[in-house]
Amino acid sequence: MAEAAVQTLDISPVGRVEGDLDVRVDIQDGVVVNAWTSAELFRGFEVILKDKDPQAGLVVTPRACGICGASHLTCAAWALDTAWGTEVPRNAILARNMGQLAESLQSLPRHHYGLFMIDMVNKNYQKSEFYEEAVKRWAPFTGTNYEVGVTISGRPVEIYALLGGQWPHSSYMVPGGVMCAPTLTDVTRAWSILEHFKQNWLESMWLGCSLERYEEIKSYDDFMAWLDESPDHANSDLGLYWRMAKDIGLDKYGQGVGKYVTWGYLPHEDKYNKPTIENRNASMIMKSGVYDGATDTHELMHHTHAREDVKHAWYDEPSGQHPFDRTTNPTQNNTMDHEGKYSWSTAVHHDENGRLEAGAIARQLVAGGSHGEDWQHTDPLVLDMYKKMGGASVMLRHFARMHEGVKIYREMERILREFRLNDEWYIKPTEQDGQGWGATEAIRGALCHWIEVEGGKIKNYQIIAPTTWNVGPRTDDDVRGPIEEALIGTPIADPSDPVEVGHVCRSYDSCLVCTVHAHDAKTGKELARFRTA
Repeated sequence: MAEAAVQTLDISPVGRVEGDLDVRVDIQDGVVVNAWTSAELFRGFEVILKDKDPQAGLVVTPRACGICGASHLTCAAWALDTAWGTEVPRNAILARNMGQLAESLQSLPRHHYGLFMIDMVNKNYQKSEFYEEAVKRWAPFTGTNYEVGVTISGRPVEIYALLGGQWPHSSYMVPGGVMCAPTLTDVTRAWSILEHFKQNWLESMWLGCSLERYEEIKSYDDFMAWLDESPDHANSDLGLYWRMAKDIGLDKYGQGVGKYVTWGYLPHEDKYNKPTIENRNASMIMKSGVYDGATDTHELMHHTHAREDVKHAWYDEPSGQHPFDRTTNPTQNNTMDHEGKYSWSTAVHHDENGRLEAGAIARQLVAGGSHGEDWQHTDPLVLDMYKKMGGASVMLRHFARMHEGVKIYREMERILREFRLNDEWYIKPTEQDGQGWGATEAIRGALCHWIEVEGGKIKNYQIIAPTTWNVGPRTDDDVRGPIEEALIGTPIADPSDPVEVGHVCRSYDSCLVCTVHAHDAKTGKELARFRTA
């Protein structure tokens, strides 16, 4: 019997809002057998910042993204703190954490309704028993819950604005602290915003129960019992998502590389006042780590393990370098060559563990480990689900992201209780030459900045974003990137409308901004090209 022909699809763009992810897939017998992910936007922040004032990163890097600027600002501030050997007051650590958490909390309903759940109303799923209800709730612009979720997402960043004056693109985090001093009125207003978010979405629409009841869930069996416990749980947006995702098979594909990374985040206000690169891991509330699903092992993650391959990326520089050793030399007049260079993203990997996936599922799998400090946050639920459901999938990856909402909310409550309004918020640092590193977890995953200051100017500035980990091309030894690997085995019901590719890519919430292409879905012909500032 003759082997089935291979059909190649070029899909551009795959992302919604956050532009520029192009995907090529080879399909044989209705299944993806090979995949390439291309980042066609050159960001160039590393080039822009060279020879600038060391504090330029505080202004420039938050503009790297209109969705997670607080995470970039966090990294930029901590990078200079570690380079300059500053002292950071506890109030400032809390205020930095609050800004990042507010930004992360707003991203949950925005991504869920505005980017991910739209695919659940695709015509491919008309036979699902949940389809009619899905359309009623989640259809873009007209869905009842779509409207509520997208609207409510604006509330948490009002808290960010109380600290930073605006969102996005604030620069209130600076070496030595923050440029704000919230009043009791600000704290009271923040409490009311959180309460409104909880009452009008988090409990009433998303969970269908109290935060306290949801926090009792510690295992896959606990979650399934919760789902069956009450119609309010089963018919909540979380309950309906879980049941429909299972019904349409989102638990059957999208596994990925099976290894995961998080830098950890949220430095403790009493443990990281004199920050160094060396003492960071032991000072994070959310611990760092690498989880290997094949061996079920955890270990801490150190920045020294990061490497960037450029064999398949549009750079003319040595491959396999640590970011401190990179030069960021982009090539000119690039052509798309899927056997050669085909992306502006480098292929980030761990020098011992290889390709790693970043994101909420990585944070949650690491949170289930027993490594790290006894006082650091642990949560066994997603790790237990991962083991009992046979690994990662589109379904579990998205669940892990939304599961974090309750913990983020609780940590924001704790910070509001911990502020000491009459204490200091800033201690003026002494500028000096040196190397610094700042890392955090943006909502999409592991984010870090490296800085080298020499002669009072930036000699080298390097950024590895979450999407760099996930969307990167093949390594020098041709190992596929996390999204490329996750696409392998994806069933494609209709090649003219490959929504399943969208499911996989959007479960990573890949973010490549500023350039958008428009193509005819049937012919592949480019209809228009738009560039936005």
